Amino acid sequence: MVVSCETRGEILKRFKRNIADCNLIDDSDDYIVKWLVARDFDLDQAEKMLRRSVEWRRANRVDEILDQWEPPVALVKYYPMSIIGNDKFYCPVSVVAFGKADWRGILQSVSKTDYLRYLTYMAETNYVLMRKNSLLTGKPVTLQTFIIDMDGLSMRQMSYKPFREVGLEAIKISEANYPESLRRVFIINAPKVFTFVFSMVKPFLHQVTLDKISVFGFDKNEWSAALLKEIDADQLPVYYGGTMTDSNGDPKCSSKVCTGGEVPQSYYLEVVKPTPKKYMTSLALSSGSKKKLEYKIIQANSVLKWEFMTEEGDIGFGIHYIERNGERVDLVNNERIESNLIMEEGEVVCTRPVLYVVEFDNSYSYLRSKKIWYRIVIDLPSSTTPYEEFDRKQE
Repeated sequence: MVVSCETRGEILKRFKRNIADCNLIDDSDDYIVKWLVARDFDLDQAEKMLRRSVEWRRANRVDEILDQWEPPVALVKYYPMSIIGNDKFYCPVSVVAFGKADWRGILQSVSKTDYLRYLTYMAETNYVLMRKNSLLTGKPVTLQTFIIDMDGLSMRQMSYKPFREVGLEAIKISEANYPESLRRVFIINAPKVFTFVFSMVKPFLHQVTLDKISVFGFDKNEWSAALLKEIDADQLPVYYGGTMTDSNGDPKCSSKVCTGGEVPQSYYLEVVKPTPKKYMTSLALSSGSKKKLEYKIIQANSVLKWEFMTEEGDIGFGIHYIERNGERVDLVNNERIESNLIMEEGEVVCTRPVLYVVEFDNSYSYLRSKKIWYRIVIDLPSSTTPYEEFDRKQE
């Protein structure tokens, strides 16, 4: 939809009035207009998107993540993303040594929840840096540039199912909660196998995002020239066509750029088949079926905590709530969890006094029934005493 500048200004004013009650991390026009751009200036859709993101931040305590959450060591050491400088528009530049990363090792060393939380942690870190650059330059800095180096990419890593699944979920979280945050994305050293990877990702990316992505093969002269059009040489390692080196002359700036590498097995999570705990409730779920557990939250900011395992095979799991107008809002997207291998645990803040629904899903399994052991607790904000399975109804 083509919208004139004058019309955009009027829509922005209306949008700001409509969301005046939202507690935003940034109330500047440059931040607020991102949500309109992400939804082609459709006022209703942009407001729905923003409100859901505000709810997601509160439910997952995102505003406190940098101060109150300590990332797993395996991610800090081996997740291959590093901020190296700024581009010509003062936007932070990150290098992602994607091809050299041991994605199998990383995902065997941390839980899926911690992996996704770390990506949020990094996104919040970049946002803080953008705010600092804005203050230093006196100009709005709301975007970032990525250099994604595919050198070393192997089909063995890409064919690892947990990596594909968590990658797609990460893209959904990013698109829903960090819209219009990219200025440019340079994918370099892309081998033929990259076509397979990108084909899986493209359907989940907004066209505006796709338009900002440039893909290059192994011609260094080609991609380094493209990088230098957008990034000054002193902000790029020599390896990427710039002039930056480590104090020892390292052209890859290894002290600044994490290149991933093989994760030692000493970091791997101990794989011990989970066993039911005495306080857990059992649930038999036949093949092709679902079970919904409903919890009427009567006090805002109560915390819904879960713990579950399956005796054989994985299980779908998700959490949503029902608005008073009947609209469904997803808090935890329904994803298949390998809870037969490790006990699944987590929590969300229930910011609204409405009906919350925990769903176990075996609809994808046409032949196999599942036995689930679970415990769900609601902690009220004004009490340290948990109310287990508070006001529950089953369907």
